[in-house]
Formats: sequence, C-alpha cells, structure tokens
Amino acid sequence: MRLARGRPAAAGAIAVTVVAAALTFVALQNAEAATLGSGSYATTAPAGTTGPTGCGSIATNPRQYVTANAPAGAVPTNDWWSSLLFKRTDCAYSTPLEAHPMAFQPSAGGLGVSYTTEAAISGTATGPGEYHFPYTTEFTLGVTGLNAPNTLVDGWTDWTVTPSWSDGARTLKTTIGHGIPFVYARTSGGNAQLTFGGAPAVWSNSGNRVGFTVRGHDYMAYAPTGATWTVSGNAITSTLAGRDYFSVALLPTTTSTPAADRTALANTYGQYAHNHVTGTRVSWGFDQASSTVNATYTFTTTAREGTGSGTVLALYPHQWKNLSGATPIAQTYVSPRGAMKILTGAGAFTTATRFQGVLPEVPAVADSSGADLSTVGGYLDQVTAGDPLAGFGNDTYWTGKGLGRAARAAEIADQLGRTAQRDTLLSAIRTRLTDWFTASSGETGRLFVYNQAWGTLIGYPASYGSDAELNDHHFHYGYYIAAAATLAKYDRNWAASNAYGGMVNLLIRDANNPDRADTMFPFLRDFDIYAGHDWASGHGSFFAGNNQESSSEGMNFANALIQWGIATGNTAVRDAGLYIYTTQAQAIQEYWFDSANQNFPPTFAHNAVGMVWGDGGAYATWFSGEPEMIQGINMLPVTGGSFYMGYRPAYNTVNYNELVTNNGGSPTVWQDVLWSFQALGNGDQALANLRANPGYTPEEGESRAHTFHWIRNLAALGTVDTSVTANTPLYAVFTKNGARTYAATNLTANPLTVTFSDGRTLTVPAGKTATTGAYTWVGGNGTSQPPTSQSPSASPSASASASASSSPSASPSTSTPPAGSNRFYLRSGPALSTTAGGGASTQTITAANGNWDGNPHNPVTYRTCGITGATNGTATQFTLHVDAGTAVGQGIEARVSYDFTGTGTYGRVETYRYFATDPVVGTEQYTQSAGLASSSGTLSAMSNGCVRLELWNAIGNANTTVRIDATAANGNQSTLTIPYTVG
Repeated sequence: MRLARGRPAAAGAIAVTVVAAALTFVALQNAEAATLGSGSYATTAPAGTTGPTGCGSIATNPRQYVTANAPAGAVPTNDWWSSLLFKRTDCAYSTPLEAHPMAFQPSAGGLGVSYTTEAAISGTATGPGEYHFPYTTEFTLGVTGLNAPNTLVDGWTDWTVTPSWSDGARTLKTTIGHGIPFVYARTSGGNAQLTFGGAPAVWSNSGNRVGFTVRGHDYMAYAPTGATWTVSGNAITSTLAGRDYFSVALLPTTTSTPAADRTALANTYGQYAHNHVTGTRVSWGFDQASSTVNATYTFTTTAREGTGSGTVLALYPHQWKNLSGATPIAQTYVSPRGAMKILTGAGAFTTATRFQGVLPEVPAVADSSGADLSTVGGYLDQVTAGDPLAGFGNDTYWTGKGLGRAARAAEIADQLGRTAQRDTLLSAIRTRLTDWFTASSGETGRLFVYNQAWGTLIGYPASYGSDAELNDHHFHYGYYIAAAATLAKYDRNWAASNAYGGMVNLLIRDANNPDRADTMFPFLRDFDIYAGHDWASGHGSFFAGNNQESSSEGMNFANALIQWGIATGNTAVRDAGLYIYTTQAQAIQEYWFDSANQNFPPTFAHNAVGMVWGDGGAYATWFSGEPEMIQGINMLPVTGGSFYMGYRPAYNTVNYNELVTNNGGSPTVWQDVLWSFQALGNGDQALANLRANPGYTPEEGESRAHTFHWIRNLAALGTVDTSVTANTPLYAVFTKNGARTYAATNLTANPLTVTFSDGRTLTVPAGKTATTGAYTWVGGNGTSQPPTSQSPSASPSASASASASSSPSASPSTSTPPAGSNRFYLRSGPALSTTAGGGASTQTITAANGNWDGNPHNPVTYRTCGITGATNGTATQFTLHVDAGTAVGQGIEARVSYDFTGTGTYGRVETYRYFATDPVVGTEQYTQSAGLASSSGTLSAMSNGCVRLELWNAIGNANTTVRIDATAANGNQSTLTIPYTVG
C-alpha cells in the first residue's frame, strides 16, 4: 500500500501552558468563521472539499468507535494505535498495533499478541529495501465465548490505550502501551482465556501463575491470588476465583535462558503483575543553565490486589542512552527500534538530554576577498527578482515550501546588510501568511477550517491526505510557523497574539498542542511521546503500524516552535519545541540513521532508512526509488535548526558514500540538499562538490543563495562541537582544525552575555547574531573584520538597518569644509564643521521607547557637503561623548552615509552597533570600535560630495545627550573623521 504522501519524482520543570489570548476565539454572526486576533478561520468547510474519511459515518462522528468512558474533547490521531479509532481498512477491529516490545491485533475473540524477534528483510543492498518484524499472532487473550462485532476505545493516556470488546453477554477491556511488557485485562461474563494455534507449551503451572512458550518466547499469566489456570487442548483458562482481572507478561528470556533465571524473572514480574497501569504522562522542563531538557515519563498504577506500586518498564535506545538516575537490568527485549532495556519496580523515569542549540541561520563567517560574497549577492538578486513565492503550488504543503525558501533567503539578506532584499522577502511572507490566516464565508482558496468533530485544523487547498487522512500537519504547518518566526523578529506587531500570532499558535495547537487543558485539539497530536518521534499518517491503518518518512520536516516543525516561542516570548511553545527537538534528534540518530550501528538488523544492508514503520524501516519513499530522494527526504529543509544532523559528523560521510554507491555515482538530483548534509561532516568536500557543479538544478524548496551560503560558511566553521553547550537556546559551537567558533543570537532589546560550558563568554548586542574565532562578512560590500579574542564579530539578525532614515528631529545645517580637512566637529545646528566650537553644550537625543536597533528613529542628523577627494585606505572613525545620566538600559546608535557627488544619493551607508551607556558620572566615549552592524555600497572618490551622521536612541526609555561645540581646551570633543584625502 502507498499513502497519499509525497512529492513529484522529477523534482527546572516549567509548566506547560499557552498564553490565554491564544486559547480564545469569537464566532462570527454567520457561524461559518471565527476571528482570532486580526485573523480568522472558517468553521464550515468550503463546498467540494473533503474532511477526514473512513468507515461508516466517521467523517462526522469519530466518537462512534469510543465508549462512554473515553475522555471528552478532541480525539487523538496520528498515533501508534490510531487504526483502533480512525478506522479505514478494518472497519470492525484494527490493523496491527505496534506497541513494543509486543504488538497486538484485536479480533472478535479478543486481543491477539505478538512478539517477533527475527526481521524479514527484502530488497537489494544498493536499491530499495525494507526490514520488518511482522505481526504474527502467538496467542489471543480473551474471554471464553467472546464474539464481539467490533473493538471500541475505552480510554487513552499519553502512550497507552484501552481497547474494549462486548458481545452483549461478555466483555473484555485490555490496557496496552509503549514500553509495557504486560497486557492488563478486565473481564466479565466468562472465564479468562488464552487461545493458541495448537497445544500450548507450558513450562510452569503453579497456583495463580502459568508460564508458556510460543515461537521461543516466554510468557507468564498472572491470575488473582487463590485462582488457578487450566490447560486443555489449545487453550488456557481461569475462573479468576470470581474476580475480574488478570495480566500476562512477556519475559525477556530465550530458549537458552537457564530455568532458574526464567523463574526468577517470572517472580520479579509477579511482584507487579496486579499493579495495573492506568495512566501515563510526560512532563518536561528546560534547564537553560546546563542546556538540558529533562523529561519525566510517569506510569500511574492501580493495585487490583494488595497495596503495591511500581511496574516493569522497557526503554527505547533514545531513552536509555539519556537515562538519569536509574539502572536497567541485564536482560533486554528485541524491537524494531533496537534493544529495549528494562527497569523493574519503577513508576517513572527521567531522561536528561542535552540541547546543542539552534540558530535562525548558519552565521556568515566566510572570508574570500569578496568573491564569494558577491556570488551570494547575485543569487539573492535571483531570489528577489519578481514574486519570491511564484511557481509554488497553492496547497498547504507547497505554499509551505515556498515560505520556507523565502524565509531562509530573508535571514541571509539580513546578515549581509541587504535590507531592501530582506524586506522584499518579508513582505511576500507577510502577504501570503495574512492571506492564509484570513477566512471569509464561502471562500474556496487559501484558508484554514476548524473541524469540531475531529478537533483539527485543515488548510485548503489540502495536499497529500492532510484533509481526508489528517496526514502531515506538522510537516506542512512547520513551514508556516518557521516563516512566521522569521517575520516576527522584524514585525512584532504582526506577530502579536491579538494580531496574527494567534493564528500561528492555532497551527501549533493543531499539529502538536502543548496544552492539556485545551479541548479544541488533542495533546501532542503528531508526536509519539514514548517513541520519541512523529507519525505522519493520521489513521495508521496499515499492516506494519504507522509510518513517518521525512523526519527532517518533523524537526523543521520543532525548530519552528523554538524560534517562534523565543521571538514572541511564548515560553510554553518554546519549551514544547525544545522537548520535541531534543527527543526527536536522538530518535533520528537511532532509528533513521542508526549512526551508532546498533539498531538495524545486522543483515539489513543500508546505513539509513527513508521511512520508519511501526514494525521496521524501509530504504524507500512514498514517491521515488532514487537514492538521492530516499536519503535526501530526511535532510530537507536545511535551516539553522538542522545542526542535529551533524552531531556525529563521521556518519555524514558514511551516509553520503552509501548514496554514491547506490546511485552508481555522484548525485544527479537534489544535489544541494545532499551537499548541505555532507557539509555538516566535511564542509571542504561539500564546497568542492558545489563549485564543481555550478549548473545543478535546485531542489524545489531550496535556493542557490541559501545552499552557497550554508556550504561556504560551514566549510569555514567546521563541524558541530557537541562537547560545549551554552546558557541560551539560540547558539551553536563549531570546530575546525582544533579551533572553536562560538555563535549566539540575541532577540531581546538589550545586550546579552552568553556563557558557554567551557567558560567562554560572548556578548551579543540586541537583535544580533554574534560569532567569534572567524572572519565575518560585514554588511554587503564584502569587507571583513577579524575579531579579537574578547570582542565578537556580529552580523545583524533581528533588527538590521533600514534602507532609508526616519525624519530627523532637528534639521541639519550644511557647512563647506576647507581644503585638506577630513576631520569634522559636531556643532550646533546641528552641523558638521572643520572648526571646533567656542564653548561646550549638549544635543539631546530623544528616548527610543521601543527597539529601533538598526532603524533610525527620530534621529538628530549632522551633515556637511562640498567635499572633494580620494579615498585614503583607512576607515570611518568617530568619537562621540555621550551621557544618559543615571538612566540604565540606554543605547545610542550611529549611521554614517556618503554621497559622492552631492546629488542626494548615498552610495555608501555604514550602520554601527549601538553603544550601551552606563549610569556613570560624566560622559562616555562611543567610537567606531563598537563595530559595524551593517553596511552597503563601496567607498568611491568624492566630487563636491556630502557626508551625513545620524544619531538616535536604539533602545531605552530616557533621553541621551551628545557633547557638541567643545574646544580642545575644555575637552571631550565629539568628532567624525572620514577616510578621504580631501583636496
């Protein structure tokens, strides 16, 4: 079978809450739409569209397959057990449910149980291939005489489900779940019964316990105290001594296990056999100081007899490799995900997973005498020539791809000081998102519709089953959220929860809602909490469990939550993103890449899979058999959240080399995506591949600008250094030839000092990305500045300079300098003069009352003209004596512009980082050593030209003064020196 999912083959604990404003909506009078801030979504689907479809009337009533005991609110989808409720291919029961270590399949007589330990492998070593641990019924757990017409869902918790059977005379309820080696049963109307395909191989039958072996696997059934088991023919039964509960445990033993050890394990499990698991729950928190996500997985048990507590748990590799404060026993279970280790007597466990950081984009640090910078600039010209979103499909997936491409280019344009191009891209993103986030009655294009029956938000036009099958919402919506996060850094008004931010939060709540109290959507719909990764299919109605292909698009969603949460101050969303990101990053390394070579079956010939199934994995995709796409689908989109793919850089080479082998040569499609992945392991080789193939065809969601920027800079930075963390989420550390480069982004309105775990500190100006240890592209002219060991170089990020200044608060007067002078004094007027003042006064710079970093707001403008001369090879210099009095948190900023011919066109613009003042007595010196934040254009000879100095407060709520008109005698003269020999 093939899911309708793919692409053209040719191309400290922190409470989990969501801001209240994001949880409210107001119905419009026509009852067909609801407003949310400035946005809106429909409540009635447009004519001709499709909603969730399946068996019977499930489209309008998904609760027809739940009992009255099931939780109220939105039903879950996209889970390992979804085919029980979202019935499509088996309208009575379900397809196999891959819980691990066991798998299950309901039938009329009860719950089929399977534990497969031998993989079935198909395909070839160099072509598509799969491995599965297929479901095979070893016995059926039920009630004598049970013949139920269907299986319903009696309840669910974070990673368990309780199927329910009734034929009118007999009932059965079982609780099964991830990591639970027990089946817990409640019965009525008959004896407990285990049925087999032949006479059971019983190895122990004593009192209330019976042990048996099927296909070499040992089980122990536990009846209530005082009960016994009867073995007869193909069945084992018990009256349960008149009570209604029992359990069956899978033991981690084999035919070679000594009898004494098997008995000892049976006794250990027996201590917890009647502590039925009745609830599971995850909680998480982010310890920012240690950059660690701590997640606690709690199992609630109810003692059916006695007063015991605790149970037996089986942990996946991504869990036991990050386990905190517990020790598993020696035995393990086999699973499609690798060895599951066992904890006994536990009621909970905690994982402590280090978060290695993300960035809005890889920082621009490459220095190549301007040639490579010019190349990127040319590519940016291509991206912004016309509508940046033209040529993309109108559905939710392809709209998302277009938004992602534009957002990546906008981040790069901002780093390089190309503010006009950045703003063009942001404008396109804003327009398209606003269109999608505005619904009207009868609208048939570009809108989101809330389906109350299912508790889901569907975008129309839909694609790849996002409507009928509820597939891929995290894939599609992750692109929207990521683009909104980029936009939010520059347009906070648009992103406010009472503007369009509420609609962004609505998409988050649909795909992976972090708020349990929100009844509009299920909790973490697409993310399998215990398995540690997303599932793509809404119904999971296959005979191999659920599936997910593009793990990297799932990570794009998680990274988008981190970026959006930080940009909008929504800590709950940020921390949900951090939990999903760190957990899934580990799961991808284990289950898609098997980068430690421990989890795939030994005879499976591949080093990666394109798809993970509940019962295995496949070197395949839904849409192509080409190796480039099989491997590349778990690499795209490439963003500042993709660094997790470089945690084990040696594996990147292994993965890429397999691609070349399987392809019979270097990649011929999706080269940009594959080289970008290769660059996380070997940037120099990836750059060589890119330079050798300039005519490649970009993958649809990529641009030449982004690919060149990513690979060129990683070649300079090296590989991700996972040995160092930082005390902020937006960071990365790279290493090359033994030298580290530290990077961090600050989206706040004040300077931020980031401390790394190796003791290094990095001061990041407000709204900037700062780096150390490498040359940095500064602005758009290709000049580079080597940072000192203590002073980071920085590229603008959150608030780069605008292309035009605001109206000055005071009009400048103009003076004409005498020949030979390139030093100007700040004078009253305001004006620049080659003559010092006769006394001393001050010029007031009005308070920012907001964040105007990089964007002149109420500036005081000094200007002089009539300059003729050639550049002298130096750089702009200034000394400004400033004072904010006793106020704190102030930041004065300067911009110097050069008009070469006096025509009013400024061919060179230099914006400097703002100077954060201190409440000290007297003035402080603000000089060019603060560093360039951005620049554009190249200095040229002047002929009757002009120079302009603009000063404004970038941050702070108090006025600042600048000392002017001073003489040499009274000192502290504010001056500007231009890099010209004036004639």
